[in-house]
Amino acid sequence: MKQLTLSQALEGYVLFAEPKLSPHTLQDYFNTFRKFQSFLGEDLLINDINVEHIAGFISQYQHLKKKTLRNYHTGLSALWTWAFQQNLVDEKIPQTYQPPRADEIAIVPYSEADIKAMLASCQKRKPYLLPGQRETATDFPEGPRLKTSLLLLLDTGIRASEYCGLKIKDVDLRNRNIMVMGKGRKERQIPISSRTAQALWSYFSTRPDMLINSPAFATVNDTHINRDNFLKSIYRLGERAGVQGPTIHRFRHTFAINYLRNGGDIYTLQRILGHSTLDMVKRYLSIAQVDIQAAHRRASPVTNWGL
Repeated sequence: MKQLTLSQALEGYVLFAEPKLSPHTLQDYFNTFRKFQSFLGEDLLINDINVEHIAGFISQYQHLKKKTLRNYHTGLSALWTWAFQQNLVDEKIPQTYQPPRADEIAIVPYSEADIKAMLASCQKRKPYLLPGQRETATDFPEGPRLKTSLLLLLDTGIRASEYCGLKIKDVDLRNRNIMVMGKGRKERQIPISSRTAQALWSYFSTRPDMLINSPAFATVNDTHINRDNFLKSIYRLGERAGVQGPTIHRFRHTFAINYLRNGGDIYTLQRILGHSTLDMVKRYLSIAQVDIQAAHRRASPVTNWGL
């Protein structure tokens, strides 16, 4: 068995992980590794690191969200799984430690009114009043891109990282589908509606110099949109529209729940969303079924006729 220090093992893991993981996942993992190295204070042999080290590292962040602690555990588990496969460690140490159970976050989809308000806010900036003039609102330069983005997010349920990574070559308007790179570097094809395809065509027509490898959604410099900046722009748009708690992930929730409400099945939804298991899809299904039961109570002739 090779005797490598943690830093040496990390050098090897970089070479293994870079082609397989998304930039966002890599960033999260290496943020965890840097914090773990700082916690250890010295460059130990990776095979000398034990469960007490793992527990001590995670316990010092108890003030953070449980989901964040589980993400730290996931990053360390991925490293040790690779190290075990490479015969660098005797066992997968992080997997012997039980991380805190993540809090179950409520799923709150957007309403139809929320979506319409945000789409309307893509047209004009927030109205303002100049001295001696009537209230006015100027055009919003990012409006066409944001409006098209909202339609695509709502129509497909893709993740923020998948949206930011889209290229022109990934968008097939004729056959109305897009190809995204999901978690684990797994590609999947997702259908889009005719209305969304029309919006994409209209947005692309404003960029006559784009190439096949150009970003599908680009900055003014024709570069890929930064994920964090996109999150902020959606938040600002939602606030301007008067929508409570606007996030990109709520579009994913909204798509999934309405897909099931309108007759879609959980297995095709799982493929569209790129989930490896049905666990999350079943949560969407439970919400959709509650809606169906409530609608039945309102519409049942037995109930309404007092039979």
